[in-house]
Formats: sequence, structure tokens, C-alpha cells
Amino acid sequence: MLASIFSVNVLQSALELGCIYALVALALFLSYSILNIADLSTDGCFTLGCAVCCQVAVTGHPFLALFAAMAAGVLSGFITAFLQTKLGVESIMAGIIVNTGLYTINLAVMGFSSNMSLVKVDTVFSLAKGALAFAGGWYQLLLAAIVIAVACALMIWFLGTRLGLSIRATGDNSAMVRASSIDPSYTIMVGLCISGSLTALSGALLAQYQKSCDINVGTGMVTIALASLIIGETLLGKRTMVCRVLGVVFGSCLYRFIVAVALRFNVPAAAMKLVSALIVAVAISMPAIRQKIAFEKRKQEARVRHAQTHGKKEAV
Repeated sequence: MLASIFSVNVLQSALELGCIYALVALALFLSYSILNIADLSTDGCFTLGCAVCCQVAVTGHPFLALFAAMAAGVLSGFITAFLQTKLGVESIMAGIIVNTGLYTINLAVMGFSSNMSLVKVDTVFSLAKGALAFAGGWYQLLLAAIVIAVACALMIWFLGTRLGLSIRATGDNSAMVRASSIDPSYTIMVGLCISGSLTALSGALLAQYQKSCDINVGTGMVTIALASLIIGETLLGKRTMVCRVLGVVFGSCLYRFIVAVALRFNVPAAAMKLVSALIVAVAISMPAIRQKIAFEKRKQEARVRHAQTHGKKEAV
């Protein structure tokens, strides 16, 4: 029983999807953790990357499809940032507005069809099968791992540059950034554009991985990415930027593994949303639970010390 649940195939598929979805978690890391902005356009932007990628890949350009999806994600992030910085719309409302508008845009990109297929179309994964033949059946995981490794390296490098440090400072204290003659509107716009491109790239990779695109493929993506982000930060901590970025990838892979195990327990497909919601709830509440446990432990130790001290005084 356990051998079938924790099999190599389960681990492989969980790692493959974990690396692909880690791009969304990395995007949320930049917008939510660094910029302190709740970007709710993630769901629509993810689907936008899927749709644009499918349309370009159908023409026979799977690699160009990835860059086209990223460009579409940049536009989505730009519009979200424009609403916030130039029109004074609150970040949550800006994300909701863009996400709502993207539903119609995504339908239009897909030719007003609810789904598209890439079954008979070359994808980056099918092309990688020949180029990465030495990896055998692990070529999809190797390609996904290469993409997320490059994305993580670029993110760590970028956040250490002058502009990256300005973006980090904007999330910490925008008033201080403004007093330092740095326009926070510009840093927010750059940050959300990068976040949008990563989200769309994740959607594009998933479309070519599954050889299909559905209009509802991005539903709940922001909560899943948030859960992955919090799982990584809880288990690996926030000591350094490298540790935080690697924690995002680890959290995403762990989340997909938990979902894969749930499927192995024959959980009905109709109940998967409930399972995902429970995983997200546990992940989000994990820091508070750890603090509560640590507090109760300290309180118990204090009681023991007090009892020991009180006992010694009575003995004297």
C-alpha cells in the first residue's frame, strides 16, 4: 500500500508540477513578500500565459510561445500596477479588476473557446525528449528544473542589484524610498511586471506539459501559490534571500506531493478542491500554530522553574 502511494512515479510527477508551479510561487514571493502587495490578478494571468502559449505553439513555435506568454504577463502586471500607482486604486481592487477583465481577454485569445489542445503539436517537452535523451524518462523534470533554477538564480541576482534593493525597500517602507528620491510607483510597476511574466511563464509551461489549455486552469492559483510560499518560509525560514527563494521551490514541490498522495488515496476528483483548501488552511496557519506551541512550551518551562524555586524556599 505504502509502496504504491510513495512510488517513484508519484515523486516524479510531483516534482515536475512542483517546479512548474514554483514559478507562480516565485512571482507571489516578489509581489506579496517583497513588495507587500496582494496581487489577485494571478489566476487570470496564469490562464493568459496558457492561452497565449497555445496560440503561438500551434503555429509551430513552442519556444517563442514561452516568450510571448511572458510578454503577455508583463502587460497584465503593467495594467495592475498602473491602476494602483496612477489611478489610486487599492492593490486588492486592482487585482480583482484585472482578473475579471482577463477572463474575457483569455476567451478571446483562445478564439472564444473554453479549451485548446496541443496533442499533435510540438512542445518544448517533446523537443527536449531528444535533446535530453540521456535523462531517460526524467527529461521533463530535468527541463522544468533547469527553468526554475535559472529563474531562481536571476531572482536572487536581481534582488541584489540597485533596482532590486529599491524594490525591497519599497515593500518595507515606501515613505523612506520616496524621501530617498526614488519613485515607488516605478519600483512597484517593475516588480509587478516581473511577477506577471513569471506567472504567465508558469502557465505556458503547464500548457505545453499537459498539451492543453482550459479557461478555468488558473482558478485558485493565488491561494495555491500562497500556500507553497508559506510552507517554504515555515520549514526553511527567512534567514537569507537564497534560503527564502529555495524555500519557495521546496514549498511548491511539497504541496504538489501532498496533492499527489491524496489522489493515491482515491480521493474523488470532486473533493480535490476541498483537499486543496485544507492544505492551504493548514499551511497558512502553520506559523501561528508554531508560535502557539513555542509559547506554551515556554510557559510550561516557566511553571516548572517557578515550582522548583518555590520548593527550595519552602525547604529553607
